[in-house]
Amino acid sequence: MAFSERVSRLKSSLIREILAAAQKPQVMSFAGGLPAEVMLPKLDWTDMPLNIGQYGMSEGEPQLRELLAAEARGLGIACKASQVMVVSGSQQTLDLAAKLYIDKGTKILLEGPTYLAALQIFQLFGADCLTVQLEADGPDLKALRHSLEQHRPSFVYLIPTFQNPSAVRYSEAKREAVAALLDEFGVTLVEDEPYRELTFDGGSAQPIVSRLKKASWIYTGTVSKTLLPGLRVGYLIASPDLFPHLLKLKQSADLHTNRVGQWQAMQWIGTEKYQHHLVELRSFYRGRRDAFQAALARHFSDLADWQIPQGGLFFWLTLKQPLDTRTLLAPALDQDIAFMPGEPFFSEPDNHHGHLRLNFSHIDPARLDEGLKRLAAVVRQAQHAQAA
Repeated sequence: MAFSERVSRLKSSLIREILAAAQKPQVMSFAGGLPAEVMLPKLDWTDMPLNIGQYGMSEGEPQLRELLAAEARGLGIACKASQVMVVSGSQQTLDLAAKLYIDKGTKILLEGPTYLAALQIFQLFGADCLTVQLEADGPDLKALRHSLEQHRPSFVYLIPTFQNPSAVRYSEAKREAVAALLDEFGVTLVEDEPYRELTFDGGSAQPIVSRLKKASWIYTGTVSKTLLPGLRVGYLIASPDLFPHLLKLKQSADLHTNRVGQWQAMQWIGTEKYQHHLVELRSFYRGRRDAFQAALARHFSDLADWQIPQGGLFFWLTLKQPLDTRTLLAPALDQDIAFMPGEPFFSEPDNHHGHLRLNFSHIDPARLDEGLKRLAAVVRQAQHAQAA
């Protein structure tokens, strides 16, 4: 088969494989970042105009772009609707950014750990993925400066608010410092904020792109975590120098995003109904987070360390006795448990053993304690075998 050279770099998504295994009803899954199904809002289709079934604009529905621009201005991002593009989930933003910037060997800079599906797509296009280590309040600034100075990456990809997988939220000071460094070195920022609305302590922070004075930028978000992932509606907002190139790439990718999903998003964004839904969502997930924290304290306190997430959908555990957590997958699935090993969230997985990402939003609370108990037993057994 004469496939493209790129296909040799194509890796299957471990998370999609684990999610396939987790479909069995008996499996207790901590694996995917799935919203709780009971919190997916009921959609009303009665007033959808017929013409929504027709082809649409590549940029997205004009009214939705206006609504998204207004929301972004509320976060401090100086932008017009002409800088907004509706995409097929924020995953498409990463695909478009990769196509815009990456040739084989292009240096880019990511957090360590970082979003698994971003790594997958950047590596597919042949990027040389450099990483800067995350601290409790954001990246190690000395390491960030060193990487920008030494490597001059084509772009930096960051998830500053309830980062996936670590749940880290950058401090104000780190956001300011990161913006200043990107301006100083003239490096583009791709800022990904799928979890911004899922805050449990009421705290938030202005996006880093709103603080940039010179550097180019792409900001991306989604309705997948607040409405329905199945709508596949996300958005990007880009600095004016980048937008026309991203638009051409979008046109060649899929003509336009699903208009039916866009229409549905327009019924919510900017409305009181949406604000009320977000309040309920935060309260619901805060309760699930608290129950998860209590069960973790019961079963994992001697096995791992973790921070209590102030938002998002994940706990990030660091084992006190590290091992390759990928080796735990098969024995966990034998116990009807699915989880996400930490290694694939790093560009050099074999150098970063001993982390687990656990989702707290989706599992039935009645099965939570038993699930974590079984997972803890799998970890203990592996550690005893390793020590023997």
